[in-house]
Amino acid sequence: MALHRPTDQPGIYFLTFTCNRWLSLIEQTSGYDLVYKWFDILRDNGNCVTAYVIMPNHLHLLLYYNGGEQSLNTVTGNGKRFMAYEIVSRLKKEGKEDLLSLLKKDVKKKDRNRGKQHEVWRKEFDIKECRTEDFIRQKLIYIHNNPCSGKWKLAEDILRYPYSSACFYISGKKGVYEVRDYREFMKLEG
Repeated sequence: MALHRPTDQPGIYFLTFTCNRWLSLIEQTSGYDLVYKWFDILRDNGNCVTAYVIMPNHLHLLLYYNGGEQSLNTVTGNGKRFMAYEIVSRLKKEGKEDLLSLLKKDVKKKDRNRGKQHEVWRKEFDIKECRTEDFIRQKLIYIHNNPCSGKWKLAEDILRYPYSSACFYISGKKGVYEVRDYREFMKLEG
């Protein structure tokens, strides 16, 4: 079940958020590094990414949230905002006026009045508390298979998709972004 109320309880959570209109903005701006920078910010604030996949237009992650001063919803919202500014900047540098115009058109009047200029991400995002190891394993399988499933077919094998933690969990090798095994945090919670 997705959490729609602010959560501030420590634990492992499954998060998903998506680009506005399902546009492949991460891919079009080579924004994978922006997600990794956000992961660094999470780590610097005592949280820890335990699994992830970055898709062309959305991302999934398992995050150990430490229950800090800000709710997980706020932490996620701040991450989306941080990445949105840079995505817009990159679109401007690349002269992608058609995309910028589309993102500008989708800003609601009340948000425009507060100074928002582009709607880079869909407003909603999912946060699901991971209460059992079975649920975590289910999400790991889902996350890691995402690039090879359905319409995506971004890689022939999950180990070949670079923007994922699959390599760590399957072969024990560090991937592009180093994660920590979720089981370390299950011990803390147990």
